[in-house]
Amino acid sequence: MKLKEIATILDGKLIGDSELKIKGVAGISDAKEGYITFATDKKWLKTLDNCNASAFILKEEIKDLDKPQILVKNPLYSFAKLLALFYQTPHPEKGISKYAFISEKAILDDDISIQPHTFISDGVKIGSGSIIYPNVFIGENTIIGNNCLIYPNVIIQHKVQIGNNVIIHAGAVIGSDGFGYVQEGGIYHKIPQIGTVIIEDDVEIGANSTIDRATTGATIICRGTKIDNLVQIGHNVRVGCNVILVSQTGIGGSSEIGEGAVLGGQVGVADHVTIEPGTILAAKAGVMGKVTRGIYSGAPALPHKEWWRAVSIFNKLPDLKRKIDELENKVKELEKQLGKN
Repeated sequence: MKLKEIATILDGKLIGDSELKIKGVAGISDAKEGYITFATDKKWLKTLDNCNASAFILKEEIKDLDKPQILVKNPLYSFAKLLALFYQTPHPEKGISKYAFISEKAILDDDISIQPHTFISDGVKIGSGSIIYPNVFIGENTIIGNNCLIYPNVIIQHKVQIGNNVIIHAGAVIGSDGFGYVQEGGIYHKIPQIGTVIIEDDVEIGANSTIDRATTGATIICRGTKIDNLVQIGHNVRVGCNVILVSQTGIGGSSEIGEGAVLGGQVGVADHVTIEPGTILAAKAGVMGKVTRGIYSGAPALPHKEWWRAVSIFNKLPDLKRKIDELENKVKELEKQLGKN
């Protein structure tokens, strides 16, 4: 593809040889001759000089760079668009495998792919363009929208609703029972989990993540949210639109995560927590109650700046303890001397 064609696709300003042919896209350290790469700002100038790429995607022109440049508002986004253009993931051909079990009461739209050893139960509906990989289980009366991608070994339990353009990676479990028990007579009794899970459009769910069905009502994952691998979402949780949940995050039942929130790796959210829109929780943060918009770290979580101050004090505790011991010993000596007098 010629560089001028790439500039048009990215809606960018081209500086340099418009006829240059580009055969691939890669990061700075991996790019070679004939490839295009990107950088987010001028601090990468020294790195770019040593890079073998033939062209660069940048936010601002670097005049000392003797190679073609395409200037765009968001270089990383443009880089992602080119990766999708140059390296399209191969998927199975359309059609239904004779080795799949499909209920006669299931409704399958045209132009879909159902791979071997998939089990599709009564009342399931699957929309146009969706791809179901091998060993997937889909429970009764589940609805899957258009252009969804369900990778191998995914389990989708009964009565789950999945929107359009949803990606569910291998090993994820959607709609397993919520963790609900009541104690009576010294024994834990199961509370039936009769609700459902609703996953809206453009959601991506990472490998081996789990989303529990609601006790009653619905566990809801709103449009555009991206869930990393190994995330646990409890019953009756509501995750707002365009939320990021990073690996090993756990969210307790009946919590609400506001729109645009970002939860780093291994964040722990207790049950019945409300996190306001736009909040950022750093890795391993632990939260309870209501969390107002801001950036938080630590467990229990503190505003990020306060947490840093607390950590700096924590690192000094051994020295502070030693000084306190010295002062206490001096006080004791003074008391002895005063007592003698």
